[in-house]
Amino acid sequence: MKPLLFLLSSLVALHSSFAATPNIVLINIDDLGYADIGPFGAKISTPNIERMAQEGMKLMSHYAAPVCTPSRAAMMTGCYPKRVLPVPHVLFPAAAVGLSPKATTVAEVLKGAGYATACIGKWHLGDQPEFLPTNQGFDSYYGIPYSNDMGPGGEGSKSNPDQPLPRAGAKGKGKAGAAKTDAEPETGIKGPAQPPLPLVEDHNVVERVKAEQQHTFTRRYTERAVEFIREHQKKPFFLYLPHNAVHFPHYPHQDFMGKSGISLQKDWAMEVDWSVGQVLDTLRELKLDSNTLVIFTSDNGGPLNQGADNTPLRGSKGSTLEGGIRVCTIAWWPGKIAAGSKTNEITAHMDWLPTFGTLAHCKSVGELKLDGKDISPVLLGQKGASGHDVFYYYAGFNLQAVRSGPWKLHLGKKELYNLDEDIGEAKNVAAEHADIVAQLENHAETMRADLGDKTKDAPGVRELGRVEHPQPLISADGTVREGFNKIAKTLP
Repeated sequence: MKPLLFLLSSLVALHSSFAATPNIVLINIDDLGYADIGPFGAKISTPNIERMAQEGMKLMSHYAAPVCTPSRAAMMTGCYPKRVLPVPHVLFPAAAVGLSPKATTVAEVLKGAGYATACIGKWHLGDQPEFLPTNQGFDSYYGIPYSNDMGPGGEGSKSNPDQPLPRAGAKGKGKAGAAKTDAEPETGIKGPAQPPLPLVEDHNVVERVKAEQQHTFTRRYTERAVEFIREHQKKPFFLYLPHNAVHFPHYPHQDFMGKSGISLQKDWAMEVDWSVGQVLDTLRELKLDSNTLVIFTSDNGGPLNQGADNTPLRGSKGSTLEGGIRVCTIAWWPGKIAAGSKTNEITAHMDWLPTFGTLAHCKSVGELKLDGKDISPVLLGQKGASGHDVFYYYAGFNLQAVRSGPWKLHLGKKELYNLDEDIGEAKNVAAEHADIVAQLENHAETMRADLGDKTKDAPGVRELGRVEHPQPLISADGTVREGFNKIAKTLP
């Protein structure tokens, strides 16, 4: 295991109310809109998630990142994404870069405290062997290494199951079966030339994913999650469950297709609800519910052009408007988190590492900087508990906005919004509050001195993980990368 090189300053004072080291389950949904589940206003039925909210806490001002890869980097490392994984957008197949093996992940923190750790689902922090979950603190891994749309169109990765497959032979950048060249972007192969989508178990490619298999992912991930919980019920465990759902293309199980009466995206959200029910029911059955913290969240705001609903937020996936980065989030821990509660404190994915570390009784180690904050006092309803005083909205290398209290300033257009009064960012009040604009600009300058703006070179930005000659895990003819797979050399 890599050495733990950072200071968890908030772990010094452990909470006396923790009777035992809790199990932790982190459920991360892909591209789920703010209002795509019942507790946040959805029109579809999501009874299991609604019960979760009734028995737990809704985090009303919880932030991710605008897109997949940076959001997951924050979740795993406790830092702003730009600090630990400075890439302009997301990673693609055969990327030369990924989350550095030197980075300390939440899985490593918890593993060091005696936890069994598993990642089941979409990773998206680098697909080369050096970057995969089993090299980042997870005992086991089962899932796909990036998004479910990053495969050949003819195998179902570029269209919904109710739409025709793209024609074969479309041209794209790079060659799916070849090593990358210097002319190709270091973040991987884009477009129609993408190689077959691999299902990975630990360090083995076990399946070439086509349309038929895409329908089964949510069910298979859920079954694996329940199996992991049952197998590790006698010791503390950390289960990271990042679903492919509900990212385009939309592949709910056949049992859920058409169930919403609205769209495949909403059908898949209903299957997500089923999955959450399976996990929570298993915890109740095994009498682990009173000693398990479960977090339900999304990796970014929903894409409006693919059927997501971010009401009442303005904006869509990819933007730093609230609809692109504020995500529906619920924390559930019966007997510890007050039933039916909610918080408007500013919280973020980078808070999970210090929060889980506190709950696991980890000791202070090292001195590497964290941006995240221990929010367990917020979750437990402790008097005076607070979230972040200031939050910075990065999109790739660019610092685009900053928030303090209710005030959010979009730096480029100098637009100021009071989110308490105007959650939809409809009324620019910069002219009436020049003093607030100046304060937020000062905060922005402080962050620019640390992480920079419009460039990846800055004092606080850490080194990317990097490999030479990255290759797809499966080439176009089904050949598995040499030296990677111990099970099969080719896949149909």
